[in-house]
Amino acid sequence: MAHGTKKEEKVKDTGRFEQSLSLSGLFSGDARKPTIILLLTPLILTTFKYYGSKSFYLQELSGRLVWFGSVETTGALYAFLSSFLLLGVIPALIVKFVFHESLASYGVRVGDWAFGLKALLILTPIFIIATYPSSKMLDFLAEYPLNKEAGVSAATFLHHALTYLLFYLGWEFFFRGFMQFGLRQSLGDWNAILVQTALSCILHIGKPSGEIYSSILGALLWGILVFRTRSILYALLLHWLLGVSLDFFISFM
Repeated sequence: MAHGTKKEEKVKDTGRFEQSLSLSGLFSGDARKPTIILLLTPLILTTFKYYGSKSFYLQELSGRLVWFGSVETTGALYAFLSSFLLLGVIPALIVKFVFHESLASYGVRVGDWAFGLKALLILTPIFIIATYPSSKMLDFLAEYPLNKEAGVSAATFLHHALTYLLFYLGWEFFFRGFMQFGLRQSLGDWNAILVQTALSCILHIGKPSGEIYSSILGALLWGILVFRTRSILYALLLHWLLGVSLDFFISFM
């Protein structure tokens, strides 16, 4: 009897394995979109981590590619553009020409502006104040601003702040737009938020430890805000203001 039971369990497990890991439905029906998103995510993030960073530029490209006569400025711009292109433009093209969906359904719209404005008014001063202690910590001073010449003058800082927006445009569209909205139907709201939270946290590895841990809270907060407003705009602005205020405190205070 025991032998028969084990044999039945083995047959059952084998059938389950063949059914659950069948390749026939991987790119069809409701499975197609989450499959593409989850396969592209490690590819895009690994490429960004290894080849889209300022350190890669300094090691491999600084000898032959310099903008504005400054290696520092070029290195920062290289990282910002890499985020915009790899995390923003490529996923947007996937949405438009592979999924045949509108970018608005991935949060590229104004959404609930009344709630979004309230969130900005409440959270902006909190976030700005919260960055001040970090601006005095040695590990943050070593890491930021990405362009070490950003604080040379008001004009250079303004240029840095505006171009920094490119980085956050890519980041927010990828994690809170492409991933979160893209996985919502298949995984549900909370799981979609948790998946993007886990991966955005992992991408912070190598940053100051305080930033890594706070990135978990930030991703959860911004994920909820994005679904509540149906837009990535307000999370984008908050995230950008957080980064710019930290750089401002380090550069001028």
